[in-house]
Amino acid sequence: MDQSIFKELIGMLALAVFFVWLFKRFNLPPILAYLATGLVAGSSITGLVHNPEQFHIVAEMGIVFLLFTLGLEFSIPKLMAMRNLVFGAGSAQVIISISVIMSIAVLLGYNWITALAIGGILALSSTAIVIKQLNESGALHNNRGQLAVSILLFQDIAVVPLLIAIPILAGSSGDAVGFALLMAIFKGAMVFAILLAIGKWILPIVFNEIAKARTEELFVLTTILVTVIASLLTYMFGLSMALGAFLAGMMLGESQYRHQLEADIRPFRDILMGLFFITIGMQLDLVAIYENLLVLLVLLVGVMFIKILIGRLSAWFVSSKPSDGWAVAFMLCQVGEFGFVLIALAIENQVLDQQTATLLIAVGVISMALTPSLVHNSQFFARKIARDDNHHDKETFEQESQLSEHVIICGFGRVGQTISRFLKLEAVPFIALDVDPVRVSEAKAAGENIQFGNARYGEILEAVGVRRAKLVIITFGDYNKTEAVVQKVLKIDPEVKILVRTRSDEHLEKLQVMGVSDVVPESLEGSLMLVSHVLYMTGVPVKRILKRIQLERKNRYGKMHGFYRGEDTDMGPDKIDRLEFLHAILLSDGASAIGKTLLELGLDDRRIILTGLRRDGVEMSDPAPDTVLISQDILIVRGKPRQVERVEQFLLGG
Repeated sequence: MDQSIFKELIGMLALAVFFVWLFKRFNLPPILAYLATGLVAGSSITGLVHNPEQFHIVAEMGIVFLLFTLGLEFSIPKLMAMRNLVFGAGSAQVIISISVIMSIAVLLGYNWITALAIGGILALSSTAIVIKQLNESGALHNNRGQLAVSILLFQDIAVVPLLIAIPILAGSSGDAVGFALLMAIFKGAMVFAILLAIGKWILPIVFNEIAKARTEELFVLTTILVTVIASLLTYMFGLSMALGAFLAGMMLGESQYRHQLEADIRPFRDILMGLFFITIGMQLDLVAIYENLLVLLVLLVGVMFIKILIGRLSAWFVSSKPSDGWAVAFMLCQVGEFGFVLIALAIENQVLDQQTATLLIAVGVISMALTPSLVHNSQFFARKIARDDNHHDKETFEQESQLSEHVIICGFGRVGQTISRFLKLEAVPFIALDVDPVRVSEAKAAGENIQFGNARYGEILEAVGVRRAKLVIITFGDYNKTEAVVQKVLKIDPEVKILVRTRSDEHLEKLQVMGVSDVVPESLEGSLMLVSHVLYMTGVPVKRILKRIQLERKNRYGKMHGFYRGEDTDMGPDKIDRLEFLHAILLSDGASAIGKTLLELGLDDRRIILTGLRRDGVEMSDPAPDTVLISQDILIVRGKPRQVERVEQFLLGG
């Protein structure tokens, strides 16, 4: 490899790491960080990369993998279930947006092919950012969330014909456009038929054999190979490589390997997509932006204003509530990541000039940066415009003013439903909150006392009587959601008892410090139940078993914390600071700790726990502080990985 290219690549990676970290601190999407990396690395600022085209082929693979994962998520049953919203509001938003923006572009002097490309670019919204924000706010499954998802789903579908149309229109004369489009449809049908046949009769056999081999590397390689072959097939027919990847994803989307395929391809997709957005950022010309700053601001405000109006009009087609329609309009008024894909395609086919592309990229970057705030405040804006003073949907939430000394169950999944059954047997009053509309509807029809509502909203907790409740139970299992609800509950009533269910003991101490009354880690409780059965079946008296179990719970699962690390232990950065490991340290000849007492070593001050000392094959579970250590002693310690490593270095080397 040319050393200059190698240096440019290292520089780009260093900038990308810095900007992703920086943008994450301000809760901004990684896409913006990559675009900023490209801007800094490009000729406008540092000129770090002299020839961006040398990264073009690799960056294009990011688009290929992005379309492949889009195909995996493209579910015909899901599409049919939401067809009224998708083909009603979604099609209206895309068609009207493209038509209006295209008309304005033609009036501004652009030819109709360039105007169509501009309309397609600006009509699309950011699926990744909007869905992430909706998911974090718990609004993904309410009326507004479902309407937004439906429109985004149609936009994703609309990307495919735009990917086909732009290159064909760019390479055809006015008289031959119709013939070129017909040929493209014919070629597309042929490719689809070929890939469909391969997907139905060949790929299942291939992936079954690959799965039997139980080799992750082979599965990943096969997935990449299938994606690339499908992309090359469409490219050979004169169509977009991304189209082939999308069709390959569609073929495999209904298979049993769908989730594994998505997990395998994600790291490659994210890295290569990052490189793609870096190359897009390199095309930003700061001088051109400065010279056209007023035009940029007018374009930004105009595009977002037009998309808000069209978004509201699209919601009207499906008889949506005014407040929901306005909220969705504000959520979807930005330019999306697929807009950058179309910009790159339009530049490649000489449909857009560099100055127009720079303005469109700038509009996309700024509008995406505003998106988290717009999504967060969309309901507030919608209520003001629609003059809706009701803070919550009447059809999804009902005031529960009569309850007292009751239990509030946050999350009505399997755990929440099991708890409710036993509460009913003991005639203990309760109310459940859940954000899954199907589950709420089913449970209400069966007579359960459940309401649709997000427990992270203080108004909802107030309405279900959290101040009068005997107990609040949080059953999510997801720590981030749990933490948000705990903070909101304690803010309303610091004295209320809170019981939290967690999947493991990773966040046990943190939740207890926050003020949670009790934490039930599923994995530890399951182990306790297993232990009680084992002891009973080996002849230990029931009273002694119950005493041991109760003592363990009283000591907050003290003997159950920590475990020996294995090859498959997840040591990811999000877990390494929460896990507790058991580790055996052998004091070999010359170890610094030999000849010293446990008290002299002061292990307690080093934030680890000595769980045992093994000497001459005999274990001392609670060695005395004045025990003098000798050569070949084995100390068994428990603590977080970094503390354990430091203690081992201290015991061996001083």
